[in-house]
Amino acid sequence: MSVEEKSDEMPSFLVIGGSGGIGSVLCRQLAARGARVVIAGRNEASVSALADELGAGSEIVDAADFDAVDALVKKVKADVGQLDGVANLAGSIMLAPAHRTSFEQWRAVMDANLTSAFAVTRAVGKHLRSAASLVLVSSAAATVGLPNHEAVAASKAGVEALVRSAAATYAGRGLRVNAVAPGLVDTPLATEITSRPAALDASRAMHALGRIGKPEDIASAIAWLLDRDNSWVTGQVLGVDGGLAHVRGR
Repeated sequence: MSVEEKSDEMPSFLVIGGSGGIGSVLCRQLAARGARVVIAGRNEASVSALADELGAGSEIVDAADFDAVDALVKKVKADVGQLDGVANLAGSIMLAPAHRTSFEQWRAVMDANLTSAFAVTRAVGKHLRSAASLVLVSSAAATVGLPNHEAVAASKAGVEALVRSAAATYAGRGLRVNAVAPGLVDTPLATEITSRPAALDASRAMHALGRIGKPEDIASAIAWLLDRDNSWVTGQVLGVDGGLAHVRGR
């Protein structure tokens, strides 16, 4: 599907994992501001449905596939001309202690969270030669020790280190690299927790503000980092976590 014609003054964004719980809200926010949006993901039905709703572009991609992501960024840039920003929301939550985590589970979490982030960073660094913004997703678990988060914490800590190094590498061309680090957010990925009242109550209590996050909380922060008006922000990990990583409730 081609991207709907809009003013050349409007920015263009590629959102990978764009049909998920946070990604779909982000795409709607960007489109509502008049941006040209290309939505990419693995689920063709959900990607196409959202793209039809918003008059956006749609692409199918496995975010952990280096070659596929490289081809995607190259194609979208050619299609829209100036690509102002890319957000990678591909990811996974797998809660288990290390001794109960299989190699296959470990690899799946690393591919979804860290390999995808690296693949997108690699492609953006290769194809975007002018000022643009790349936003990745970390987690409060990369900062604060949370039980049963070993695989997630390791992968997301890698994302944060990637952000800082890539921000230094590409600063000379004006390419900004940042991340958001959410706490628990009410999305389909978190259903294992949010569907159990006791687990949900315990999770709320861990956040100083007394609630878990909404997709809009995270999407708004990503949109802010993508905005070219915020062109002096790079190498940062923005905690959007209700205080989970740094604040203790009463």
